[in-house]
Amino acid sequence: MQVVHTGADWNKYWLESIKSDKSIGFVPTMGALHEGHLDLVRKAQAESEIVVVSIFVNPTQFNNKEDFNNYPSTIDEDLDKLKNENVDFVFIPSTDSVYIEQPKLSINFGDLEMVLEGAFRPGHFNGVGIVVSKLFNIIKPHKAFFGQKDLQQTGIIRRLVKDLSMDVQLEIVPTRREEDGLAMSSRNVRLSAEEREQALILIDSLTKAKEELLTGKAWFEVQNQIKCDFEEMPLASLEYFELIHPESFASYREFDASQKSSICVAAYLGKIRLIDNLPIIP
Repeated sequence: MQVVHTGADWNKYWLESIKSDKSIGFVPTMGALHEGHLDLVRKAQAESEIVVVSIFVNPTQFNNKEDFNNYPSTIDEDLDKLKNENVDFVFIPSTDSVYIEQPKLSINFGDLEMVLEGAFRPGHFNGVGIVVSKLFNIIKPHKAFFGQKDLQQTGIIRRLVKDLSMDVQLEIVPTRREEDGLAMSSRNVRLSAEEREQALILIDSLTKAKEELLTGKAWFEVQNQIKCDFEEMPLASLEYFELIHPESFASYREFDASQKSSICVAAYLGKIRLIDNLPIIP
């Protein structure tokens, strides 16, 4: 496993891969790797001849400085995990090498960034779009792998790739969950024991809402009940709980079993913000 730190260093290996006509699979991460990340790596291994994983905590996608400063860093453990998965290359750039100067460019994703994560984290998707564009331009992968847990982010990246005619195929990998159902997240390690226990309300509320919608209950009733359920959790604070189209991310006022739909949730457990989603009609 080779660890590279600059685009110039990677370019040498990229030229070799092009000469040998080998396909490149890319898994961009911010580190603090868990089994969800490794699922992406395994998918990349199965579909690519060379696998590159990046570890870079991107400052421009954090609208909360405290969240950025407290984002977990486990670089030695991450490298051990990736070595065990037989990853070919790990790209670990410095912030200065990615952002030689503060970007003047901004990316507006229109309707996609006006709802859900975009509404509650202004500037977040601009930062995501810029760093993903940079990483794609540096690594030049044939395929890139992302997790379904960050559903809206996958929509943003799909639009980025489509609108800018990027020559990369996106692969979305299902959410990996803990045994009790909590979606795996690098932020989970920051939860106290009590917060971790109450965090199950995210998957519990998604599952409950799906069951009730499929038995014919009205969406506004379901949504109001979930809000009441969160109010009974002293450490949990609901930010949003929405029924949406999983591609346009437009919110539904009513459930229609003939239309694609997913439920998205975001909530704070203490100071830790978690998100999750569940398809209702794929």
